[in-house]
Amino acid sequence: MEYYDIAETWSADQIREEQTKRLRATITQAGKAPFYAKILDEAGLCPGDITSPEDIRRLPFTSKDDLRAQYPDRLCCVPRAQLVRMHCSSGTTGSPVAVCYTQKDVDTWADLMARSMFATGIRREDTFQNMSGYGLFTGGLGIHYGAERLGCMTIPAGAGNTRRQIKLIKDFGVTAVHILPSYALHVAQQIEEEGEDPRELPLRIALVGAEPYTEETRRRIESMLDLKVYNSFGMSEMNGPGVGIECQEQSGLHIWEDAYILEIIDPETGRTLPDGETGELVMTTLTREGMPLLRYRTHDLTRIIPGDCACGRKHRRIDRILGRSDDMFILKGVNIYPMQIEQVLMGFPEVGHNYLIRLEKQGLLETLRVLVEIREEHFVEDMRVLRSLQESIARRLRDEILITPKVDLVQGGSLPRTEGKARRVEDLRDAPEGGN
Repeated sequence: MEYYDIAETWSADQIREEQTKRLRATITQAGKAPFYAKILDEAGLCPGDITSPEDIRRLPFTSKDDLRAQYPDRLCCVPRAQLVRMHCSSGTTGSPVAVCYTQKDVDTWADLMARSMFATGIRREDTFQNMSGYGLFTGGLGIHYGAERLGCMTIPAGAGNTRRQIKLIKDFGVTAVHILPSYALHVAQQIEEEGEDPRELPLRIALVGAEPYTEETRRRIESMLDLKVYNSFGMSEMNGPGVGIECQEQSGLHIWEDAYILEIIDPETGRTLPDGETGELVMTTLTREGMPLLRYRTHDLTRIIPGDCACGRKHRRIDRILGRSDDMFILKGVNIYPMQIEQVLMGFPEVGHNYLIRLEKQGLLETLRVLVEIREEHFVEDMRVLRSLQESIARRLRDEILITPKVDLVQGGSLPRTEGKARRVEDLRDAPEGGN
């Protein structure tokens, strides 16, 4: 088995030993910020008290609200003159979440991203096209630096402008891309609409992330573009992309445990859950110099996959992100995640690539409406056929979410299309009566 660097060959015991050592250094560094100095003092935790990675559980969680409250740079642990980069979230209300980097942080990030790309089979001989937005969003520069660190010819295409994206792929023989799952389907569909076969593109690998998606969607992308899709995981608060990646086994995302401590907790109680149980992912940075974070609640829902991966790496794996605890909506007392609905829809070959979940209220009654695009060849004039499909989708959804939705079948291309993150849920329950 080929690895990018030595840390991928460490045993589980070596990883724990290095985590313990790095956690002590992280506690020391984090204590330079008044916010964490107070927390460490109240917990009575000193670096010398750390004997295992589990000692991090003696501290309270850090939340996104904490990061907003310390905006712009009150969580920084080095002087401003030592910072070389800042990224921040795209929040539209209140203060955003800002993350600051030293040069060492940027270098470590590039190495972790290069390691991630290598694990999927990307090599320096590949031409890599980054279809993420650049600027304050971490997916642009983070992935770009990793691709260059690996030695790939890197095309900073950015987001959007689908025709140009396709032209660049063809003209430069692009073999690997980073792309949103919804946008990958959009690109394939546009190529088909122009009378060409998307499978004839030179692509062989796609790193896909930034929005939750199901295994059914992954297989659809792989089939339409004739490539391998690898689930990528990252978040601005932890650096950006490069936190975790699927290896070529495609059996879960390896979290790079030499750089992060991961925990899975019950999102309601905060209790640590055992491997295999689904809960909220909590992360602690171990190599961050400018702005370390301790026990950060991500709100991402997943589980630690028990056992070892066939690739030989001992860095533990998490399952694909199932959704976010704050994306869940409650209807008629039932907890529902958008990913449950997508999983059902993508199982129907007649269903296209786009759908919209709409929460409505008629009088005192709340209803769930699912608008589903149907592939052109299945959108027939025989209403009996469409009604049968409509009833089948509604029945399958009811079995999954325990509520019978209203299902509207619409023609392909009739729902709003986006070149950024897909908007899947519209909550109109508080809209004026009769409004949309």
